[in-house]
Amino acid sequence: MNTMQGKVCLITGGTNGIGKSAAQKLAGLGATVVIVGRDAHKASQVVEEIRLATGNPNVDSLLADLSSQQDVRRLASDFQRMYSRLHVLLNNAGGTFLTRQLSVDGLEMTFALNHLAYFLLTNLLLDMLKASAPARIINVSSDAHANGKIEFDNLQGERDFSGLGPYGNSKLANILFTLELARRLDGTGVTANALHPGLTSTGFGKNNPGWLMTIMGAIIPLIARAPEKGAQTSVYLASSPEVAGVTGKYFVDSKVARPAARAADGAVARQLWDVSADLTQPKWSKPR
Repeated sequence: MNTMQGKVCLITGGTNGIGKSAAQKLAGLGATVVIVGRDAHKASQVVEEIRLATGNPNVDSLLADLSSQQDVRRLASDFQRMYSRLHVLLNNAGGTFLTRQLSVDGLEMTFALNHLAYFLLTNLLLDMLKASAPARIINVSSDAHANGKIEFDNLQGERDFSGLGPYGNSKLANILFTLELARRLDGTGVTANALHPGLTSTGFGKNNPGWLMTIMGAIIPLIARAPEKGAQTSVYLASSPEVAGVTGKYFVDSKVARPAARAADGAVARQLWDVSADLTQPKWSKPR
């Protein structure tokens, strides 16, 4: 069995579904695990549940609404104040919004939560990850990326916004971010990989009213994998010695897979990085 003794893991979206299952598995392997959630009571309950299930007292929580850049910055600051090392950053939190909504920063919500939160939190914690190397960054994407597109004149659905389209776009952005991040981290001892967890039964999408999500909510649990199964690739990328040094890849069922061709476009990945930096302005080193 892989051991995670002495490793510190930060997991966003850790109070439910895939994130919660990954947190429990990594705590069971001996890691110090910090989960991020929005609700203090629920986060506290999950922490106690994981501690009891694993016998590992080194489980804690931090609160943040990841669609808010101020909250993301506070989360990074709180984590850095509490811990001196970070070995695994699992960017797992995400959502879908079937109607165009704006975050507190005036950004389209799906783009803000699913992509910019990954981008900003990772960059804010990058120096800590480098100082803790070997370290791993894991970005939860989706096979929905194959239907996504990056249109720089419509990144936030300003010109066109339709249903699940922005979700696919954001999942494509996750892989492109991973590609460029891995390039920039070459030689630092920090790896970055993305993954598709498989169709998993979680609370995903329940924030949307209407008949479509009601029907999906009834059907998905019948055909989807359990959260424990959905978390397996995340846990594998966080803990397995088999992927030590592997970076810039896309994984499905704990194996390297080929993403859609548009997810391998380095020029688009670099442009997306620059646009994302302009929208978040993290404190990080100049482009390489």
